[in-house]
Amino acid sequence: MTDKQKPTAKGNEASRHLKAEAKGEERKVEAKTGRPLKKGAARVDERARSSDGRSAGAKQK
Repeated sequence: MTDKQKPTAKGNEASRHLKAEAKGEERKVEAKTGRPLKKGAARVDERARSSDGRSAGAKQK
C-alpha cells in the first residue's frame, strides 16, 4: 500500500462517524416500522420490488 492510499486519521474518523450515523438511522426506521430491516440480498430485492412491484430479476428480463 502506498502512502497515498493509506487511511488517514481524518478519514478513519469520518468513517466511524458515517457508520454511527447509519446505525442510528437504521434504528429509527426499524422503530418506526416496528420490524427489523432486511439485510443483504433480501434487502436489495425488497427495495427493487417496492418501487414497482416487480422483483429485480423480473426487471432484467
